[in-house]
Amino acid sequence: MPLKKILIFLFSAVAALALSSCTVTPPASPTGGGTSFTRSDRPTELKAEYSALARAGGGRVFTLDPGRSTVRIYVFRGGRAAAAGHNHVLSAPRFIGFFYLPATGAANGRFDLAFRLDQLEIDDPTYRSALGSAFSSTLSPEAIKGAREHMLGGNNLQADTFPLVRVHSLQITGESPKFAAKVQIEMHGQKHAMWIPVSVEGLPERLVVAGSFVLRQTDFGVQPYSVLAGFLAVRDEVVIEFKLLGD
Repeated sequence: MPLKKILIFLFSAVAALALSSCTVTPPASPTGGGTSFTRSDRPTELKAEYSALARAGGGRVFTLDPGRSTVRIYVFRGGRAAAAGHNHVLSAPRFIGFFYLPATGAANGRFDLAFRLDQLEIDDPTYRSALGSAFSSTLSPEAIKGAREHMLGGNNLQADTFPLVRVHSLQITGESPKFAAKVQIEMHGQKHAMWIPVSVEGLPERLVVAGSFVLRQTDFGVQPYSVLAGFLAVRDEVVIEFKLLGD
C-alpha cells in the first residue's frame, strides 16, 4: 500500500477513535438526581445571611430570578484535530442568588450566586443556533450525553464529588452603571479570586446585572478533556456570560 494511503488510513482511524471518545460515552447518573440543592449547598443559610444583612444595616436584598436570568458557559474545542470536535454551550437554568444593596450604595454591597454542575443543561439547540456557524452544528442526544460525561465526569470537573459552583463577592468598586467586582469563585474544591467588570441597572427599584469573564479550568485543579496526547481536546479557557435579574 502506498505511503500516502497508509497515512490517510491511520489519520482516519485515529480521528474516529477520538470522536468516539469525545461524543458517545453515556454519562453516569448524577448524585441526588440533579433536581435540587443538597443540604451542603447552604441555600437556606445563604438566604438567612442576606436577611440578617438587611435587618442589621437597612438597605434591600434582591433575590435573583433564574426564570428571567441567563447564565451561559462557552467551552471551546482544541487540539490538532479541533475541526473534528465541537464547541459547547452550557446553561444554568436553576441557581440561587442574592444581592444586598445597602443604604450607602451599590459599591458597598454584596452578592452571591450558586448553582449545581449536575443541573447544567448542555448544548440546547436554540442557544447553539443563535451563536453562528462555530456553534450551530446539530449534536445527537448520544453526543450530548458524551459531552456531559467528559466535562462533568470523574476525570474532569467531578460533579458527583464537587457539585457546587459558588461566586461570592469580596469587594465592589465603581459607580452606576459600571462596576468592578472582586469575586471568589469556588469550584472543584478550590477557591480562586479575580476581578470582573459588571454593569448594573435599575436600582433601587429593581436589579439587572450583566457581565462576562474568562475562567481557566486548571486554576481550579481541573485538567481539560484531552485524548491521544492532545490530538482532540477541550481548551483550558472558558467564557462565562451572565445577565441576572432580581426583585
